[in-house]
Amino acid sequence: MSLTAKYATTCGVCAGSIAPGEQIAKAGTRWAHAWCAGEGQQSREFGAGEGGRASGSASGPAGSARKAGAPGRPASARTPAADPADPADGTEGAEGAAMGAALQVWTDGACSGNPGPGGWAWATKDGRRGSGGEAATTNQRMEIRAVLEAVRSLGGPLLVVSDSTYVVNCFRDGWWRGWLARGWVNSAKKPVANRDLWEPLIDVVRERGDITFRWVKGHSGDPMNELVDRLAVEAGRTVDR
Repeated sequence: MSLTAKYATTCGVCAGSIAPGEQIAKAGTRWAHAWCAGEGQQSREFGAGEGGRASGSASGPAGSARKAGAPGRPASARTPAADPADPADGTEGAEGAAMGAALQVWTDGACSGNPGPGGWAWATKDGRRGSGGEAATTNQRMEIRAVLEAVRSLGGPLLVVSDSTYVVNCFRDGWWRGWLARGWVNSAKKPVANRDLWEPLIDVVRERGDITFRWVKGHSGDPMNELVDRLAVEAGRTVDR
């Protein structure tokens, strides 16, 4: 059973901040975000805030194949806080000001069945875009793949805009540093899921040092978020099954 936090504290699972008013639940002997503790719509595949089966926004009213049958992001999901300690998290100080000129790229992933056929997509306001799909995949893999394909395709400073807390928190909250320090084991002492996609993405973000991340609420009226959602859904529908 989840409760409403009365005071600011730290999540006992992901080590992120819990703000007053957020939904919390017991995770063992500690309090955690409700979705970290497996409450509500989102269940976590592994600990320390390092992912779950439900990243990305829920389906829109059009009844698309996006994430059908899969749990969605909890309504109380927070905008991840920036960590100024590492350039990969970067929106602080002079560096953050410089990133104001970065090219914005919107990314999204979709999956029908989770696992099931899915698609990924990225797009910029100047018309550049890419998309693709896989016959058997998950929501989270498609979210990561969308970002990986975008940063491989676009040079120069980038601001990646995603509705996936799974993706954004990895860089804004620095999950990847713990993964590397522990040899790709998460804080629950389990292998990091989706390492085959995370590893090349983390490598390119570290090497370039000019990629930052911003979370956007899915299906909240952002035209570019809606565009990449449609592209990802379509890519998932047309993939060979």
